[in-house]
Amino acid sequence: MERKIPYKIYLSESEMPKYWYNLRADMVNKPAPLLDPETKKPLSAKELSKVFCDELVKQELDETTPYFEIPEEIRDFYKMYRPSPLIRAYCLEEKLQTPAKIYYKFEGNNTSGSHKLNSAIAQAYYAKKQGLKGVTTETGAGQWGTALSMACAYFGLDCKVFMVKCSYEQKPFRREVMRTYGASVTPSPSSLTKVGQKILELHPGTTGSLGCAISEAVETATNLNGYRYVLGSVLNQVTLHQSVIGLETKTALEKYGEKADIIIGCAGGGSNLGGLIAPFMGEKIKGEKDYRFIAVEPSSCPSLTRGKYAYDYCDTGMICPLTKMYTLGSGYIPAATHAGGLRYHGMNSVVSQLYADGLMEAVSVKQTEVFEAAEYFARIEGILPAPESSHAIKVAIDEALKCKESGESKTIVFGLTGTGYFDMYAYEKFHDGKMDDYIPTDAEIENALSKLPNV
Repeated sequence: MERKIPYKIYLSESEMPKYWYNLRADMVNKPAPLLDPETKKPLSAKELSKVFCDELVKQELDETTPYFEIPEEIRDFYKMYRPSPLIRAYCLEEKLQTPAKIYYKFEGNNTSGSHKLNSAIAQAYYAKKQGLKGVTTETGAGQWGTALSMACAYFGLDCKVFMVKCSYEQKPFRREVMRTYGASVTPSPSSLTKVGQKILELHPGTTGSLGCAISEAVETATNLNGYRYVLGSVLNQVTLHQSVIGLETKTALEKYGEKADIIIGCAGGGSNLGGLIAPFMGEKIKGEKDYRFIAVEPSSCPSLTRGKYAYDYCDTGMICPLTKMYTLGSGYIPAATHAGGLRYHGMNSVVSQLYADGLMEAVSVKQTEVFEAAEYFARIEGILPAPESSHAIKVAIDEALKCKESGESKTIVFGLTGTGYFDMYAYEKFHDGKMDDYIPTDAEIENALSKLPNV
C-alpha cells in the first residue's frame, strides 16, 4: 500500500488551537435553557454561580460568542500532551481489506489516560483564579476523577471525588491514582450526604450511578465555604473545552488534503463526542461541507436511541437544574454488569438538539461486541483502548466493512478517547466469558421515564 500520509500526524505547538469553539453560536435551533427545579424558570448566572465557578457559568450560558480565547496558563499546560496525534489506521485497513481510510484521534497520551484532562485543567484554572479552596465532583469509570485530581494538584486545590460504587470496587488502581494526586475518593452513594443516605434507604445495596454521585458532589459543594462543583461531561462548558479535539483533527486533515466523510464518537454524557464533531458540525450547519456523524452508546444505557427528549433532572437526588435532553429518567441506574463508563442517564443538551434536528445519527451496541472490537483493535493497532472508546471502534469497523461490501472509499474518523489499562477487570470478565449483554426492557425504561418532572 502506498503511504503518502504518515502513520501519525502531529501538529506543531504553533498549530495548537488558541481558542475554544462554541458550536451553539452557529446552531439555528439553540439548546433549551437550564431550569430551576422548583420554579421551572430559566436559571440566571447569579443562581448558577452558587454551584459553578463564575467564569464557567458565563461559558455555560453564552450562545452567541463563537470563540473563547484559551488562557495562556491553560495552553502552557496543554503543551505537556497536546497537540495529540491523528493516527492513520493503516494496519487496521489492511486487516479488514477495506477501501476505506480510517483515522483516529488519540487522546490517551497523558497521565490521566484520557481526553478528560482538556476540561479538567480549564475548570481547575477558573476555580483557582476565583480564589476557591477546592472543588467537588463525581466520576464513573474514574477517568474524569483522575484528570481532575491531576489538575487540582497542579493548581493547589482540594479535590473531593464521589466515585460510582461499582467502579470504585472494580477499579482500585484508578482510585489510587486520584489519591496519589491528593484527592479524597468516596464510593457513591455514601452515608456522608443527606441525598446519599436517602438513596441508600430507597435502594439498599445499589451499585450507584453517575446521577447518584452528582447529587452527592453538588450537596457537598454547596455546604462548604470556598468550594464549587465541577463536572466532566454533559454541560455546555465541558463540550466547549473539548472542542480542542475537533479543531486539532480538522487542522491535521486539512494539512494533508483529507476530508472526513464519517465522524464517529462514543456517547455517554456527550462532551467528547460534541468536542470531536464541533468544527465539522459548524461547517455542516452553515452549508459549507457535509458530513455524516454517528454517536455510539451502550445498549445498557441507551439515552439517545431509546430515551425521551424532555426536561429532566441531571441527578438522581433531583437537586440539580433541569436540562432538556435525551434521557432515560434521572432514576435510571445501569446494571452492575455494565463494564465501562458511559453510565449517565441523559445526554448533553447540544448533542441532544443536534440529534433532534436530524443532523446526526445514533446507534447502541452490546458490550461483548464492544470488547470484541477492543481486543481486535489492540492486536492490530497496538493500543489497548478504553471500553468507552471501543464503542466508537466497533462502529468504525462496521462502517469500514460496509465500504468493503460496496467498494466505496470513504474517510472514517473516530475518537479514541483514552487507554484501557485501568479497565483490566472488565477485560478479564470478557476473556473469561463472564460478561453479560444486559439490555433494559421497555418496561424498565418506561418506569424510569414515568417519573420525569412535569414541565
